[in-house]
Amino acid sequence: MITSKKLTAERIAEIEKTPIVYDEDSPEFSKEELQEFVPYHKEYFDITPKKILISIKLDADLLAMMKATGKGYQTRINKCLREAVISGKF
Repeated sequence: MITSKKLTAERIAEIEKTPIVYDEDSPEFSKEELQEFVPYHKEYFDITPKKILISIKLDADLLAMMKATGKGYQTRINKCLREAVISGKF
């Protein structure tokens, strides 16, 4: 059973407003200490997203603007979509 809340812009704002409480069980770490953390089983932490080939229709002017930026425009479209979803603007 999944009991987690959907991660919406409102939920992100709610999380950001929640104060962080440090104690002996969860101490605050310095940047240097945080850089020492590494996954125990690195093979399980491959976070490279899997690319899936799809067909999509875009407005001609939007596609022309993206193509005009040069090689790698599809990667930039993907980046724009990812940023929109993460920021809650989608």
